[in-house]
Amino acid sequence: MIPIRWSIAALLFLSTVINYVDRQTLSVVAPVLTKELNLSPLEYSHILTAFLTAYTLMYLGSGFLVDRWGTRTALAVFMVWWSISNMLHGLARGAVQLGMLRVLLGLGEAGNFMAAFKAISEWYPAKERAFVNGLVQAGASVGAILAPPVVTLLMHWYGWRWAFVATGLLGFFWLGAWLYFYYSPEKHPRVSEGERELVLAATSGLRKSELTWRDLLRFRQTWGLLLARFFSDPVWWFFLFWLPKYLVENRGFTVAEMGMLAWMPYLTADAGSILGGLASDRLVRRNWGVLNARTAAMLPFALLMPLSAVVAFTSSRYAALGLICLVTFAHMAWKTNLVTVTNDLYPANIVGSLAGIVAFGNGLGGTLFTILTGWIVQNFGYTSIFIIMGCLHPTAFLVFRALVRGPVRSEHANQEG
Repeated sequence: MIPIRWSIAALLFLSTVINYVDRQTLSVVAPVLTKELNLSPLEYSHILTAFLTAYTLMYLGSGFLVDRWGTRTALAVFMVWWSISNMLHGLARGAVQLGMLRVLLGLGEAGNFMAAFKAISEWYPAKERAFVNGLVQAGASVGAILAPPVVTLLMHWYGWRWAFVATGLLGFFWLGAWLYFYYSPEKHPRVSEGERELVLAATSGLRKSELTWRDLLRFRQTWGLLLARFFSDPVWWFFLFWLPKYLVENRGFTVAEMGMLAWMPYLTADAGSILGGLASDRLVRRNWGVLNARTAAMLPFALLMPLSAVVAFTSSRYAALGLICLVTFAHMAWKTNLVTVTNDLYPANIVGSLAGIVAFGNGLGGTLFTILTGWIVQNFGYTSIFIIMGCLHPTAFLVFRALVRGPVRSEHANQEG
């Protein structure tokens, strides 16, 4: 019999796949939609910013709601909300309506990751956390892989409006399985006693805490994680929102070719998510300190990211696509370990709130960079964007090393004692 925690891991993976298919539907239909609705690159960036603004603000709210409602209820509510919001995109008639619908989508989608972080803290010991976080991050990549060919076919057969409706329906197929399988380890009606004891013993080190989200802002670890996400995550947002347009408008791919090839950088990102998590988990099994293991795994991937700047100066469109694949691999390997530190350093009962605060850096960096991208692309093209992206991860690593030094619970205990 498959242990319950691995069934839960599969559902967290699938929820993230659906999250990204829904999110990426707009990016895939953008070359057609922007022409039909007569949207400029700057208007398109404003629509993306509407999503990111709501997404960023809801990181804080969804983290609180996950801690308040519990993982099971919270993720079910978020899934229903964003699925309906995505379906409503098919009714959009202009930039304003599309922007409003993106706000609704952003309000729901942020909660997926807050709930996943909470579930990982509740169900997985340190030697498994990075791998499961890797699965969640891989779900993002798989969703991004599936979106270009699937949405392109749906758009070809039924038009871009029905593509939104079809992808929005996916969440309702997932919902029943989630409600059946997910409960906390203490209350799960179908977990074996052996697995329950294993999980509770392994996660007991992340004891409960009376810290509030305001208390979390006093720790330098919180600011280190937030700023590391602020500097590094804009790279991922660029490839999510701008890659299809870049390949069609600047690298000479047709819409059909884009639909057949745009999945490749997300496939390598998928590999980075899994291998990055396995790398640090392997070090933990060799008795490395948990934080040292995550940091050692992050460094080589941060050093690979300046290859992004080379993309802009590569004449071959296939060489450029290959470099983009390497960059997305390195980014997701980095990110898997960075987000796992959240589970490693903080008490389990406040992980939702903490993850929301940290992810605020992700959304804030992505929002500002998306606005900047729209302005730069419209006026100067993509070269400067790729150069800027090459500098972001090394900067994020330096900030992380300066501010993240050890578990929060130890410092809090010292303050209390």
